[in-house]
Amino acid sequence: MSEGRFHVRAGVRDWLIAVGVAAALLVTGLSGQHSATGFGLLGYVLLAVGGLALAAGRRAPVAVLVATGLCAVGYQAAGFDVAAVAFLFAVYAAMRAGHRIITVVVSVAVLASLPLAALVSGLHDTGEAFAQARGALQIAWLIAAGTAGEALRQAEQRADEAERTREETARRRADEERLHIARELHDSLTHQISVIKVQSEAAVHVARKRGEPVPAALLAIREAGREASRELRATLEVLRDDDTTPPHGLDHVTELVERAGKSGLEATLTIGGQRHAVPTAVGRTAYRVVQESLTNIARHADAGTASVHIDYRPDTLAIRIDDDGKATPDSAPEPGIGLLGMRERVTALGGRLRAGPRSEGGFTVQVELPVERAS
Repeated sequence: MSEGRFHVRAGVRDWLIAVGVAAALLVTGLSGQHSATGFGLLGYVLLAVGGLALAAGRRAPVAVLVATGLCAVGYQAAGFDVAAVAFLFAVYAAMRAGHRIITVVVSVAVLASLPLAALVSGLHDTGEAFAQARGALQIAWLIAAGTAGEALRQAEQRADEAERTREETARRRADEERLHIARELHDSLTHQISVIKVQSEAAVHVARKRGEPVPAALLAIREAGREASRELRATLEVLRDDDTTPPHGLDHVTELVERAGKSGLEATLTIGGQRHAVPTAVGRTAYRVVQESLTNIARHADAGTASVHIDYRPDTLAIRIDDDGKATPDSAPEPGIGLLGMRERVTALGGRLRAGPRSEGGFTVQVELPVERAS
């Protein structure tokens, strides 16, 4: 939103400059002496148009450069001895936009055309024509305008490069820290959880082999060990899923649905819209949203069916996961860590997430992720 306000201010500033230059040119034209060629009205129009054209300099710098150059030549031919101020502004804008070659070519063409325009205006003396052309467009001012535009362009490029370097450094440090955390978790927890899991599995097996009743606490320990092992494995997978390894994305959602079906949940996947490539971060987030949603359904929803719908829209990827579980509007479950993690991932990409019970029963998760497509 701030970006939009910035563009509005920039547009207003461009118009103020354009109107100011046009007014200055018109005042100079009205107060100066010009030859009576019968083109007085045309000259005033060219003075005004040359100044007002600067309002479009940010959007179309080359077009404005050519337009102001033609206007300068035109009002010189109409007998107006007025400096080509608007053309200098256009040279600055074109150089700042990076159009160096075309700016030089147009500038040379205008410099060559101004003496001819002065001759056309009725100054048949060649020396006076060249003197008027020099007064209308000083080479020193032309070079200064071009140099200022090029200097500012290079300064902006250096600032952008420095910003990219800072972002890349921060991203690399974050990746290194994430992998360090993954190694620490693996080294400190994996062994202990594996021991708990193996020992509880063995105790249950021995008890059943002897025909003894298995204590409920031992069954709970075994199930907790299995769950902790799955959670740790999923956490390590998330931490290690960075740009150095092939990330999970939309192409892997089918595997998630098939895996959910094998665990006893009747899960379906439908894809709508015209499929197109999406950024890696969007695909990865979509995968994680579907993964976490199906995991929550299997663990907590007591559902028999689940449906995953992915809709490819021109600028948005929409995802909806529904289940027929026990959730109702009157008994909404408390959001857990998984749902909070989903929301953080979606919000980080500028998307929206809505999750809650459905009026007909069950739970729904709806996500919209913005997609920036190349034009």
